[in-house]
Amino acid sequence: MRVLRYLLILLPGLAVLPSPVRAQDLAATCHASSSYDITLTPDRLQFDRAAPAPLQVTMAAGVLRTDGATVPLDAEGRDRLALFERDVRALAPRVRALAQQGVDIVVQGLRADAAGLGLSADAQADFDHRLANHARELKQRIAASRSSRDWQGDAANQYANQMAADLLPVVATDLGQQALNAALAGDMQAAAALRDRAASMATDLQPRLRRRLQVLRPQVEALCPAITRLAELQQGLRDARGRPLELLHVGS
Repeated sequence: MRVLRYLLILLPGLAVLPSPVRAQDLAATCHASSSYDITLTPDRLQFDRAAPAPLQVTMAAGVLRTDGATVPLDAEGRDRLALFERDVRALAPRVRALAQQGVDIVVQGLRADAAGLGLSADAQADFDHRLANHARELKQRIAASRSSRDWQGDAANQYANQMAADLLPVVATDLGQQALNAALAGDMQAAAALRDRAASMATDLQPRLRRRLQVLRPQVEALCPAITRLAELQQGLRDARGRPLELLHVGS
């Protein structure tokens, strides 16, 4: 789903982690979809897609334009347009807040799981410090983001890879050293257990975090009426060629 992807905030995380608020989750919960990306600025909403036409839809100061052409509106159309823009802007801070909560849940889960691995005190402190830095940066990105393009695949994956490259070696290096020490001391069972513990971070962490993130489900569900309302408001709006606007679709 690409509808209002900015509003749905596709949060990047470690490569093995789920997004705290994922577009597919909201699509499944609210049955919402769209082919548009959205950008919010103080003076306009702008929707863009590669195909089909209209490729660009803008709403600014009570004026609707599709592919650069102004759409004539009657009184009802102007009301719908004003309410649509108002409701999108009202929804944005709600989703930002939800995304911030998702970051907190992921960070808490990562910190707890790292602590459960039996890292040395220095490694745990290093991991926690790096994790806190990433969480702060991610929250700042969420707060500053005004476009769904900020969270598209390449950008999100790049950030995820950066986090993984920074955090995972801390765990692997420390547990690897502990396993080596155990092997040198002749305790092969302990060495094997440490290797298994390190491997479990990549294989078991994602399901655990998904379960933790279920606490956000009621808040995701609470967004559905607002999204349905947006779909209703767009009804009756047409592009410059008279075709119905379909900025988003809500249905089974």
